[in-house]
Amino acid sequence: MGTNASGKRSGKTQKEAAAAPRRQNRPHPVAQALSQDGKKKSSRGAGGAKKSRRSKQARHRADSDFWFIVCGASLCLIVAACVLYYFFIGPYSFRLRMLNSEPTYPEGYNIRGIDISHYQGDIRWDVLRNASINNDPVRFVFIKATEGVTLMDDNFNENFYQARRNDFVRGVYHFFSPDCSADRQARFFLHQVHLEPGDLPPVLDVEKKGSLSSKELRNAVKRWLDIVEKAYGVKPIIYTGYKFKTSYLNDSIFQEYPYWIAHYYVDKLQYKGQWAFWQHTDRGRVDGITGDVDVNIFNGNLQELNDLTLKEPY
Repeated sequence: MGTNASGKRSGKTQKEAAAAPRRQNRPHPVAQALSQDGKKKSSRGAGGAKKSRRSKQARHRADSDFWFIVCGASLCLIVAACVLYYFFIGPYSFRLRMLNSEPTYPEGYNIRGIDISHYQGDIRWDVLRNASINNDPVRFVFIKATEGVTLMDDNFNENFYQARRNDFVRGVYHFFSPDCSADRQARFFLHQVHLEPGDLPPVLDVEKKGSLSSKELRNAVKRWLDIVEKAYGVKPIIYTGYKFKTSYLNDSIFQEYPYWIAHYYVDKLQYKGQWAFWQHTDRGRVDGITGDVDVNIFNGNLQELNDLTLKEPY
């Protein structure tokens, strides 16, 4: 510890000694400024890296969104093309009604008829009996009777009676419900419908697959046909659409049955197998019926149509 000449302590020297270390530890202002500038640059570098990563992520998301939009648009175009082909272009498909404001009638056939249900409303039978289709008289009338296991067409009894009274060859059909028991449907039809000699064989209208597999559907249809055939002694007629026939009923077990095929807006029936009736339009116009009606042709002459009818006993 230092002293002056008189022996007293020197306080100034002590303070300077104590302050000296502090002055040595304090950074030089220029160095401090340089250090802070370096830190700022380092911070800016780290921030730039983060911004770069965020930019890359944004570009990646934008690319993903772009390809998602492209794929979605492509899928929509494919679906639209399929719909366009199915309804407008395909030679074996139903087309929109607006494309065919007037029905066409296939040439080379002259035994024509209609099929009716309550949708035709009240029919003027005295007018219908003298009506013609493409200059040919109306020869036969198919009438809806039943559907499923409980539904009876509201106009069946009247239509059934009037068809015979007005000298039409008469047929009756059951609309098959795939989700109901085939046995019960057959018994329901037989209970409600009593065909007579001179009537066409009973008809099974098969248009829906429901929840059944193709095999289950064929088995159910065959079951109905077997029960009704046993009751009348003749093979029933199968009504179905061209596509439905080729997709689900194209089986050898149905080869012996007369077919009534629905296939609209074509000049010639595309079905290659044997067929008895062709429903060629659902937009027919016939005197005595208000609005549209299904129109059909028989693949044969009048004698062959009569030969197809029920005989006694059955």
